[in-house]
Parts: sequence; structure tokens; C-alpha cells
Amino acid sequence: MTAPRVLLIGGPSHAGKSTLAESMAKRFGWRHVSTDSLARHPGLPWKTEARSAVPQHVSDHYLSLSVDELITDVMGHYEKVWPRIEQLVVSHIAADSGAGLIVEGSAVLPERAAALDRDRIAVLWLTADPALLKARIHASSGFERCADFEKGLIAKFVQRNERYDELRAEAANRPGLLSIGVQTADTLGELTERCITLLGIGIAPGPRRVSARHT
Repeated sequence: MTAPRVLLIGGPSHAGKSTLAESMAKRFGWRHVSTDSLARHPGLPWKTEARSAVPQHVSDHYLSLSVDELITDVMGHYEKVWPRIEQLVVSHIAADSGAGLIVEGSAVLPERAAALDRDRIAVLWLTADPALLKARIHASSGFERCADFEKGLIAKFVQRNERYDELRAEAANRPGLLSIGVQTADTLGELTERCITLLGIGIAPGPRRVSARHT
């Protein structure tokens, strides 16, 4: 199998997709695109450095929908984004510029990615224990310092994220897709090297799972 020209990295929020993509893009000298730059919906339900409060439409979104409804809504959004991802990938391959491309984000759906040209496109799926995802989200959002109202929004996001990981991880368990279980103790450098080694020898005919421990 020839070396891939495009690497797609999917997984739930806070699994480490962006960090791993940045590391691998630096090593390869490849372009890195986040699916969040193509479309974002509706946004993280906590304060950030760029904003001092959660926008009202974001609060309303998480308060008005059940976890199942949130999953249906976000999956509908990802399905709408997928044609943009596919066009980006196809255009990059057609351009034949020599440089590679890494596209990462939760909108990278394994069931969609599996149908692409597997000789030129590799697919890497990150998954993680729910406790690790929750801990990372709590740390990122400053959960312990949040008001009760804000904690409720974050808790809803955690539940949606766990459900998304559960559903998509099952979809990722198919021939040709590389799935990595992210844990807590390995360094980013070790994980990066492991992924590069696996990609360098091509993706095996069946699903392969590697235990990793930090992004």
C-alpha cells in the first residue's frame, strides 16, 4: 500500500485530536485543518478567554434538548459538514502538490471516512474512557469555579460527548480504520511516534487498536 496523502483524525471532544494533529503535521510538514474551521455548532457551553459569558443561544441549546436530542442534532450538523470535508480531501489529492493534509475534528465520521479512497487516505479514530474525557472537560472549562447554572450546561455537554464516543467508536471498529484508545500516562511524543510507525507500514486489512496514554 502506498503512503497516505491525507490523514483524517476523528473522535469525541477532548480526546486530543487537535494536539495530535498539530504534532503529526509538524513532523510530516503537512497542512493541518480543523473541521471547526469549516463550521461550528453551537459552541462550547462554558466561558473562554475570548468571551466572559456563555452566549444565550448556546445555553438555550443545551438546556432545551435532552441528551438523545443533542446527539441527533449534532449528528445532523456533522452530516451537513461532511461534504465540505470530502471536497477538501478530494481537491487536495487532485492538486497533487506533494504535501500531505491532516483533517481533524468530531465531524470526521468513521462510517463516512471508510468509503473514501483508502490507498491515499488513512483514518485514525481516537477514543477514551468516559472518566478521562470528563476530567479533561472539567479542567478546560474550569468546572470547579463555575456557578451551578454553568455546571449544569457542562454536565450536559459531558453526557452528549460520552454518548457520541460510544456510538462512533462502534462505527470505527471496521476494516481499515485505525482506532487508538487514549489513556493518561504516555507522552505526546510517544503517541506521535506510534502513529507515524503504523501509518508508515500502511493500515492492516482489519481493525487495529493501540493503547495510548496522552494527547
